[in-house]
Amino acid sequence: MSTFLKQFFTWWNGNQLNFRYHLWRHAEKVGEDEFGNVYYQGGKDSEGRPHRYVVYPDISEPSLIPPGWHGWMHHKTDIAPPDSSYEAHEWQKPHRPNLTGTPSAYHPKGSLYNTGERPRVTGDYDAWSPGE
Repeated sequence: MSTFLKQFFTWWNGNQLNFRYHLWRHAEKVGEDEFGNVYYQGGKDSEGRPHRYVVYPDISEPSLIPPGWHGWMHHKTDIAPPDSSYEAHEWQKPHRPNLTGTPSAYHPKGSLYNTGERPRVTGDYDAWSPGE
């Protein structure tokens, strides 16, 4: 399927053409991140704040928005990461993909998928048995 048809008929492959037309007419580009996401701002929402948009390069994947851009998108800050006065906080970590459903997913102690033996029950817990 061609890129044009994907953008025309599906919302999960980038953005639809009518959305891109809206951005072209009513929004200005603010910046771009290391994943290829492009950020725009334009118009006003019901609270009088500027609308903020993101255009994904491929499949729409909101978890690929870095922390600095996430704060900007949700009006936590008005300083976008490309701004010279932007400073990342020490607690902001680089993006890691969601590994749920993959072999690299997190499995806590006691999980059926975790290798090794399940930890023994301590004295503060009595397991239920159907015969009791």
